[in-house]
Amino acid sequence: MDIDNLVRMANRIGDFFEAMPDADEARDGVANHLKRFWEPRMRAEILRHLDATGGAGLKPVVIEALKKHRALLVPAQAA
Repeated sequence: MDIDNLVRMANRIGDFFEAMPDADEARDGVANHLKRFWEPRMRAEILRHLDATGGAGLKPVVIEALKKHRALLVPAQAA
């Protein structure tokens, strides 16, 4: 799986939700989108990237969403 592509996709999601005036709502929106539309291995890979690099290349809103909602995003088989 190409982590650069996942980072790019996550940042585009972050761009959309970052426009929301409420930062908590933006983080929740990012996490809910990832949960609903990304397959489990994609979520697992972006979380591994966060752990390995601190989220290199990811927008702050995406990093915050991943940290705040990690339990929601961890695929069931990886939990």
